Amino acid sequence: MYGLFYFTRLCAEESPSSWKTNYSWLYFLGSHDSFSYWVDEKSPVGPDQATAIKRLARISLVKKIMKKWSVTQNLTFKEQLEGGIRYFDLRVSSKPGEIGQEIYFIHGLFGIKVWDGLMEINTFLEQHPKEVIFLDFNHFYAMDDSHHFFLINRIRSAFGSKLCCVECVEYVTLQYMWEKKHQVLIFYHYPLYREFPFLWPGNKMPAPWANTTNVHKLLQFLETTLEERSRYGTFHVSQAILTPRVKTIARHLVRGLKNTLVHRNLPMILNWVKAQKPGVMGVNIITSDFVELVDFAATVIALNDLLLEEDDSSRLCGSEWNTKYRLSAAACLFLVACLTKLCTHLQHTVLSACQQEAGL
Repeated sequence: MYGLFYFTRLCAEESPSSWKTNYSWLYFLGSHDSFSYWVDEKSPVGPDQATAIKRLARISLVKKIMKKWSVTQNLTFKEQLEGGIRYFDLRVSSKPGEIGQEIYFIHGLFGIKVWDGLMEINTFLEQHPKEVIFLDFNHFYAMDDSHHFFLINRIRSAFGSKLCCVECVEYVTLQYMWEKKHQVLIFYHYPLYREFPFLWPGNKMPAPWANTTNVHKLLQFLETTLEERSRYGTFHVSQAILTPRVKTIARHLVRGLKNTLVHRNLPMILNWVKAQKPGVMGVNIITSDFVELVDFAATVIALNDLLLEEDDSSRLCGSEWNTKYRLSAAACLFLVACLTKLCTHLQHTVLSACQQEAGL
């Protein structure tokens, strides 16, 4: 519960300096495939899967195995929000053959309706008006433009005036969001974003993917992509996730993702997270599988506090420097006045001497 009221807490601070810190400098915790806490093994296999998988899934046991490898989170949206998650990684799809344009979350198997998830998130935001979230719609399946218009209207209906319209990333601070009463930034990786001012283009939220089962390669990849982030002027997602290969799944069919890759590697990933710093050259958003397994939220918030303390210190140093500068300027003026008087005195002395010499 450490992350529940983080921004609310900042709002209550006496010094508003932290409110002006750019969002792309702060450190946010996110979840990978955020909606996958509930996928339905009784539903059809999703259009995000290969034809061969769809054929195999006619065997009921195959879907049970798919679920073990598709679920990346145990917590609901509400529970994730209460645990400090503020970035949500979302993949959506229509159900081929279903009448209407309803959109569902998907990761191999279908999850809940997107509308139900948005309502759950909005309830939290209504209760905590100083909290701000990122919703990243980055994968779309079996959707034409009419499906997209349907989904976009759902998003607008769910959040209304809470939606933050597209701005320069540098402008987005806590102070800006609170003054505008905005709480939601939507990133939409589809060309229709251009028609809606509240949809941020996907390229403002890059999320490089290591695509490896090796934790050492993952951490090296995260380091490399962080070194490159400052040149783009965007938000940035560090995906601290390991991705199973086909042979990984084949060797550990019934163990599932959590028991095969996540449990044993999370401590090393957490150590890497603890060594990071937020800021223009640092981590911005970090996503993980099964976010409840280690206390990511406490680590992330502690790093933000460190950034804000450094920011306050730099402002204080700047203030002290300005005071010294003003004192130096006053001293200079005093010195100039003294020199002026000295020069005047010398002029009179020289002139008097010349007059005396001329009189001789």
